[in-house]
Amino acid sequence: MTESGPAPRAGDSGDTDLLGGQRVPKWDLRPETYSTIDEATSALGLARALATEPAVREAIHAVQRDLHLLMAELAAPVEDEARLGFRVTEDHVARLEARLAEARGRVAIGDHFIIPGATVPGAALDLARTIVRRAERDAARLAHEGGVANPAILRYLNRLSDLVFVLARVEEHGRSEPTGGGDAA
Repeated sequence: MTESGPAPRAGDSGDTDLLGGQRVPKWDLRPETYSTIDEATSALGLARALATEPAVREAIHAVQRDLHLLMAELAAPVEDEARLGFRVTEDHVARLEARLAEARGRVAIGDHFIIPGATVPGAALDLARTIVRRAERDAARLAHEGGVANPAILRYLNRLSDLVFVLARVEEHGRSEPTGGGDAA
């Protein structure tokens, strides 16, 4: 501690380290993107803790492990990705698609919008899905700007939001509330 307060730390200046040692502003799109994925991982953790269906808990846990790999990949500048070895692959996307197909087989998905909140676990999953969608938009922007070389990242995040939507419906056991269409509130 100094006379004026605690000793300064590396992040106090508003910068952060990427994997490989490069420093960027904390508001840079790369840390913004992997931070949004971290937020989604935490929201999924809450959903997993609340889930009543063992298959839903297991699917969420597998996705959380994948998202840790995805965050590491995004935390590395494109030029360091191959050297560091963190990579979401088409195999990850295929496993996610298999989980999605299995979950869709357990529940009927209608053609209407759903009002979240029929159950606590379903609402937690719907919240996680919206965060995943934001992460997908961030990753798409990062890819458009040349900061993501791996196209599997965008496919993974797109399929993930679909999976999380279906898992929410599984947790709701048919208790989802469709929107009223034109009913006044």
